[in-house]
Amino acid sequence: MRFRPCIDIHNGAVKQIVGGSIKESEGVVTENYVSDRGAEYYARLYKDHGLYGGHIAILNRAGTKEYEASEREAFKALNAFRGGMQAGGGITAESACRFLDEGASHVIVTSYIFEDGRLSGERLCKLREAVGRERIVIDLSCRLRDDEYYVVTDRWQKFTEETVREELFERLSDFCDEFLVHGVDVEGKRAGLDRRLIRLLSGLPYTITYAGGISTPEDIEGLKKEGGTLDFTVGSALRIFGGTLELSEVIQ
Repeated sequence: MRFRPCIDIHNGAVKQIVGGSIKESEGVVTENYVSDRGAEYYARLYKDHGLYGGHIAILNRAGTKEYEASEREAFKALNAFRGGMQAGGGITAESACRFLDEGASHVIVTSYIFEDGRLSGERLCKLREAVGRERIVIDLSCRLRDDEYYVVTDRWQKFTEETVREELFERLSDFCDEFLVHGVDVEGKRAGLDRRLIRLLSGLPYTITYAGGISTPEDIEGLKKEGGTLDFTVGSALRIFGGTLELSEVIQ
């Protein structure tokens, strides 16, 4: 069980948002915190604490000016902590190498590997050929619908046809080094753990980072008890992002 820090970037600024609140217009987003510091500051902070394996997420849609601004900020962070952080948001087989060249240890993908709500074997193979299985993290962030957890794409707005279950992880394990799973229904709300999702993930024999709802030391202890070897990330609840949890407390 490891703490994996995060840096979320939207419109060129480091932010913490409520999960799934970014609308297609890109003009509507519920913000918990907007930092007056750049992404590079947080990357150096994590490096100083030896916190490897965290992720940088670009929250804008690829191909927009806002995405370009966020990408520039992400590259500053990657260069500040070369090999120390993963990067995701708008990643494709064509763009993945640029992020690795800028210092990312891995690229994180979701939307690219889906077409019309279904997994694309062609795109999975293309990405693996481009950067290698060992440099890929597949994001299976999900929302609950009809009593099932469905993988969601496009900044967590679109439901796919894939449900989060062991068979899906098994299928995808040939294409990635590890997995990232946000419980989108509790992400950014400081509402506590999605314990049902944690129990679903805890018994799987893969490297998985859970994100969503962690806001107190008791939540972390609960994850220890129920999550087995799951790694975890904390965002909005950290004092460095406007919350109350000290980074040192989480590390401890």
